[in-house]
Amino acid sequence: MRIPLSWLREYAPLPAGASAEYLMETLVKVGLEEEDVHRPSDEISGPIVVGQVLTMEPEEHSNGKTVNWCSVRVVPEGQSQELTGEGIDPSGVQGIVCGAHNFKPGDKVVVTLPGAVLPGDFRITPRQTYGHVSAGMIASVRELGIGDDHDGILVLSTLGLDPEPGTDALSLLGLDDEAAEINVTPDRGYAFSIRGVAREYCHAVNEKFTDPAEALDQRAPHGNDAGYPVRISDESPIHDRQGATRFVARTVADVDPEAPTPTWMSSRLRLAGIRSISLPVDISNYVMLEYGQPLHFYDADRLTGEIQVRRAQSGESLTTLDGKERKLDPEDLLITDESGPIGLAGVMGGATTEVTGSTSRILIEAARFEEVSIARTRRRHKLPSEASKRFERGVDPLVCAAAAQRAVELLEELAGGRSEQGVTDVFEHYYPHEIHMGVDYPGKRVGMDFPQEDVVRILEDIGAEVTQTGGVLQVTAPSWRPDLSEAEDLAEEIARLSGYEKIPSTLPVPPSGKGLTVEQSVRRRCLNALAAAGLTEVASYPFVSEADNALFGTPETDQRVAAIKLENPISEALGYLQTSLLPGLVQVLKRNHSRGFRDLALYETALVFHPKEHLGTQRIPAVGIKPGAGVLADLNAGLPQQPRHIAAILTGNDAQPSPGITPRPYDWQDALDVARMIADSAGVKIEIRQGRHQAFHPGRTAELMDSEGHHLGFAGELHPQVLKNLDLPERTVAMEMDFTQLVSHAGKPVTAEPISGYPAVSQDVALVVDSDLPASEILTTLREGSGELLEDVRVFDDYRGQGIQEHKKSLACAMRFRAQDRTLTNDEASEAREAAIELASQRHGAVLRG
Repeated sequence: MRIPLSWLREYAPLPAGASAEYLMETLVKVGLEEEDVHRPSDEISGPIVVGQVLTMEPEEHSNGKTVNWCSVRVVPEGQSQELTGEGIDPSGVQGIVCGAHNFKPGDKVVVTLPGAVLPGDFRITPRQTYGHVSAGMIASVRELGIGDDHDGILVLSTLGLDPEPGTDALSLLGLDDEAAEINVTPDRGYAFSIRGVAREYCHAVNEKFTDPAEALDQRAPHGNDAGYPVRISDESPIHDRQGATRFVARTVADVDPEAPTPTWMSSRLRLAGIRSISLPVDISNYVMLEYGQPLHFYDADRLTGEIQVRRAQSGESLTTLDGKERKLDPEDLLITDESGPIGLAGVMGGATTEVTGSTSRILIEAARFEEVSIARTRRRHKLPSEASKRFERGVDPLVCAAAAQRAVELLEELAGGRSEQGVTDVFEHYYPHEIHMGVDYPGKRVGMDFPQEDVVRILEDIGAEVTQTGGVLQVTAPSWRPDLSEAEDLAEEIARLSGYEKIPSTLPVPPSGKGLTVEQSVRRRCLNALAAAGLTEVASYPFVSEADNALFGTPETDQRVAAIKLENPISEALGYLQTSLLPGLVQVLKRNHSRGFRDLALYETALVFHPKEHLGTQRIPAVGIKPGAGVLADLNAGLPQQPRHIAAILTGNDAQPSPGITPRPYDWQDALDVARMIADSAGVKIEIRQGRHQAFHPGRTAELMDSEGHHLGFAGELHPQVLKNLDLPERTVAMEMDFTQLVSHAGKPVTAEPISGYPAVSQDVALVVDSDLPASEILTTLREGSGELLEDVRVFDDYRGQGIQEHKKSLACAMRFRAQDRTLTNDEASEAREAAIELASQRHGAVLRG
């Protein structure tokens, strides 16, 4: 919402010289959000004055163009020029070359004198052109930045203006005004008006607010039998709420269709972000911005019979003001007459009853339409408008008559109209919210004391009616605040208008023995460890394609993946919920890689979704009623399984090249290290063995298992064909594991092993085994066969070649032995080593390499 300061000053005590920045700073105190400043003087500056054309001499030139050599008086007649500067004639008459032809001697125009600056940093200087020195420019609407018309220069008489030459044109055209733009949240619809913002400003500066609608309401005549016939007939209300609850209609005759919009109105509309179109349209927009009540003007002579507000019927269509024919939905709320639909209620009018340049009799509609109806119609037809924006947030049902009266008075004053005696006011019902609240409730809710008199004063300031019985307040919310329906809403208002800055900041103290759950603690440790290791956390969409789920969601090729299809996907290509995090990580990596980031290490933790036998529920809870325990149980039973996964993807090098540092490309071992880091941070031991997954390289894939042999996930290098198909860099590596399953093993007591002070004995062993035997199985066997004396064992060589049979490999392992209570001898270590070799021979057919 843009607020021109000159307009707000009519309804609020804005200090002289106040700026848009001051206004935004003040409104922030009462919870409104600042957005931007709109100040024409930032782009346009004088001297720009009114000039009167004295002479114009057409001159045809060799290029075929005819220009006018003009003399223009830019000071009052009989006076000399007080301005000085290069190109400014002391006589007050400027010589100017002009290529436009839509004016004549005697016309008043806008003259930009040398030294002026126009929008686009266009600086006016004397210049030699067409054989003359042109000392200034006669400006068009577009050159002044107040419209798009560039067919000719601006003749001020077309705006109904006859100012004296030399008058400051910036002030005359409202270009010296400025506007503050604020963001209006959905619950503060009343602030979509000058009236509402003026009220908020008065709250902020502790000034009394006088509602301008009250005087208009007193002047507005009551409904009578002579008014235009209107009937509200909503036979299919949404959520049992009538689509229209009030409809005020006033008729103004003898309207001058050629009357111009005054500059004070067009300039305010322009600053508010609305283009000036014609006087009737401008008046309807002006009143909407001023009072927050959208209006619609009909050409009364083109209406046929009674106006009816109803839902659309099957097969109906409507051509709206933008010239598009729209097929109507049975939920659409319409304005109709005997000819059929003439408007989408609260969204856009129809073309058949549009006010045109020949309209002389206007019917004014000021109605109150239901929020949900308007919102659905606006979304269904993709027709956002200033009117629908206000109706969706809730319009004051008691301001309709006042807004219609304001429009009538403006049509009478500016267009010479005559108000007809007939007045229509169909008012279905209005039930204000009545709220009971303890006087001490706001203090308890906010955490600070509010004196009783302050509570009552603030509630009355916002327009509520307050009565007190003992320690309980009965509060009737004002009609323009549909967001006030509970005691919590009133407590928030009291805190807001008392000043959020006065609320003390205190940190909550957790109860003894509470704090993070095991899962929260483990997740925090794991994510912190990954971030500390240089990986970057990302968040991707949970929506993927069926092909992505089929590729990453199962290790086997051509195996069907059970996945949840979305009812209303944002894209048909993303029609399923993810069963793996890797599709999302792949897209994030591709996006960053395409933008020049070559070294990437990304990770994510999020939920994946696996369908159960039954999804959803047959019982849909009613709106506005808290579901019972049985309904909630059914809802929860219909939810899919949602385990949390953690995944990472790495490509490029592990470091940037720099002196003394040689970058190393990421490989499958880095993906495995990420998995180990997660497990170590969780305090969980994992087993690693050779694995197979259709999306991973067949020889560089590890399967991750928990200590009980349950599958956790995979880590390794992605399959070369997958990388090619997905347009990913070569040797990209990844890992993913079931974090929920991992956490289920966390939180158990960890027994610290004693540290021996005795020396270790190290021995090596080289065993020839089948080439497809995972090294992890050999290590497990050596640990088991060596007994308690073995402290550590690791593979340091994998040899396949000369001297080794085909389909065999030689695994060289380093074994470290140590006793807790004595110095271990070589014979004792050798005996344990031989026992390990014997078990490996029995279990795997291992042969000691000679």
